[in-house]
Amino acid sequence: MNMEYIKQKRILLVDDEVALLEMVTSILKNNGFQQIRTAKTMKEAIAVANEYKPEFAILDVMLPDGDGFALLKQLREIADYPVLFLTARGEDEDKFTGFDSGADDYLVKPFLPKELIFRITAILRRSYKGENPHVLLKQCEIDFERAVVVKKGEDIPLTAKEFELLSALYRQAGRIVTIDALCEAAWGENPFGYENSLMAHIRRIREKIEANPSKPVSLLTVKGLGYKLIVEER
Repeated sequence: MNMEYIKQKRILLVDDEVALLEMVTSILKNNGFQQIRTAKTMKEAIAVANEYKPEFAILDVMLPDGDGFALLKQLREIADYPVLFLTARGEDEDKFTGFDSGADDYLVKPFLPKELIFRITAILRRSYKGENPHVLLKQCEIDFERAVVVKKGEDIPLTAKEFELLSALYRQAGRIVTIDALCEAAWGENPFGYENSLMAHIRRIREKIEANPSKPVSLLTVKGLGYKLIVEER
């Protein structure tokens, strides 16, 4: 599976230590993971999960209003996605409880950044290996695994930003994705000031996926709101 594809997965990171949140977020972003939301309590984590719809979670065990084991059970009532416990509680009994709660892996603090990324990558590869990252549009096909547009038998490479924008649009296929959400997907948590860059990237994407970029049928503009990707049924 192409690494760029799994690095687009939305990650929920839960820990009550601000310094730890900042450190892990930095490690993730330095390794290409950009879709990250954080929470410091169980209550906040549930609210973020309901709104953000994460595809992977990293949980601490010790939280101010409960513990990560209970949080995992609540998250699994919302959706089923892989979970890694990242915690200072390293007793065997805690590990057994974590795995018994349904965790995919358990890493004890302190940890090496390289090991964290290795474990996250292994979990995501294993959990999402059955996904088909081939998307059919009106005039072409997007192969997310190879990061190319296949049009009239020709492979047209996608840039990193084009890949990120199309991934964000595909996750909400058929629905409006706001300008702010697309800027955040491509440029991180401080997306302000990138509207002109976004428009330029959208124009280049249309040149790759549309038969007539001036009259798009797959990547539509929703005036004043954002954009919508129309996916064809196979």
